[in-house]
This record gives sequence, C-alpha cells and structure tokens, in this order.
Amino acid sequence: MEALRRIKDWPEGERPREKLLDQGAETLSDAELLALILRTGDAASSTSAVDQGRLLMRQFATLPHLARATASELQQLPGIGPAKSAELLAVFELARRLSAHSLPPGAAFTSAESVFQRYRNHFLHYNREVFLALLLDAKNRLIREVRISEGSLTASIVHPREVFNLIIRASAAAVLFVHNHPSGDPTPSREDLTLTQRLYQAGELLGIRVLDHIIIGHNTYVSLAEQGELS
Repeated sequence: MEALRRIKDWPEGERPREKLLDQGAETLSDAELLALILRTGDAASSTSAVDQGRLLMRQFATLPHLARATASELQQLPGIGPAKSAELLAVFELARRLSAHSLPPGAAFTSAESVFQRYRNHFLHYNREVFLALLLDAKNRLIREVRISEGSLTASIVHPREVFNLIIRASAAAVLFVHNHPSGDPTPSREDLTLTQRLYQAGELLGIRVLDHIIIGHNTYVSLAEQGELS
C-alpha cells in the first residue's frame, strides 16, 4: 500500500519536491503542498507526509477552513505535534500578511472582480466578519485601507457617522466597502442590505460616492452594486 511507503522510496516523478521543481508548484495538489511543509509522515501509523496532507484536507475540507484552525485543533490529528502545527500556522500567517499588501496606495479600483481577486485570500484565517473601507480619490485610486470593524455586521458596530468621519478626514472622494462571510457563502443578509442602504444614503448627503459593497466568500463574491442595491 502507498501509505506504507516512504516518499523517498517513491518513483522520482511522484515525489512532491521533485514534482514541484520539475513541473511547477501549480501542478501539486493541496495535500502534496502540505506534505512539503510537514516534510515527514507519522511513524506510529506508517503514513507518509502526503497521507497526512490528505488527512488534513479530509478533516478541514477546504484550505480556508484549514487556515483558520488553531494549534490545538491541528494537534488532534495523528502525527501532528507542536512542531508541525507551528509550521502550518506560520505558512498561513505569511499568506495572510502577503495578501494584506494586495492593493497598494495608488492602485485604481476598476471592477468588483478585480477587488475580489485582490482580497480573496485576505480573509482566509478569520472566523469572524471583518469590514473594510477602501478610501479612494477622485480617480478611484486607493488612498488607504481602513478596518472598520471585526465581528457580527450590524448597524451598531458599523455606524455611518464613524465611517464617514474617517472618509472625510482622509479627503476621500469615494469609498468602496468590502467584508467577508466566514461561512463561505457571500449571499447578503438582511443586515448587509440594510447597512449598505444606510451607508449609501449617508454618502449621498455628504457628496461622497459609495461605489460598491463587495461580500467575499470562499472562491466567490457578491457585488451589491451589480445587484442594484446602491440606489
């Protein structure tokens, strides 16, 4: 059985490291990429690092769910101890920090799709909703990104007065709102729609364009502007 074989005993073309170097990282499965991080399998169960990668993917189902796992949750799996759980947490933290620089100042907002592509990995490790405001100039170029809140999205947490106070102080001409749904389903809730209308109306009164409110899920998004909710 494959599970009883060490990776170094596999044919060279099947080993994750050699496969990555020869064919490119994009050719590896999620389990194979995880195996390169884990490096070794579990001697107690005679499983390889790839087997452990597969076990992680079966346990957590998706990479976003795995990225939000705690050290204690990871260590519940056979062969995953403090060292391996720390390595996994470090990799996902690096991915989060990399994605945090995804929309640099001066970058122009062109479409909901472009914002989704830039921010889709930004929220991977969050178990709670995070609400961002992208403050833009008259040419829709980013001035700066502001985190407005973290937690359940309600009008009591995201209040138009505080939001637009930040926007006015930055001398922004327009704003784009982005938040995540940790469940992975970006379908807007009643609270999302109500808050969007309040923010849009406040922008109209203050002469600040509210361009969109984009809700990001797992590998998909909803643009409330495209759905006709900003009117």
